Amino acid sequence: MEAYCVKCKAKREMKNAQKTTMKNGKPATTGTCPVCGTKMFKIGA
Repeated sequence: MEAYCVKCKAKREMKNAQKTTMKNGKPATTGTCPVCGTKMFKIGA
């Protein structure tokens, strides 16, 4: 899944992407940036 990396300031393919649920019950995906290793977060399935 592709997400925006705040540190690199570019869209990148997420590494170790895992589906999670936010506090309000909506789906989200978390992972890490393959270039800099920063946490990435994308709202939606």
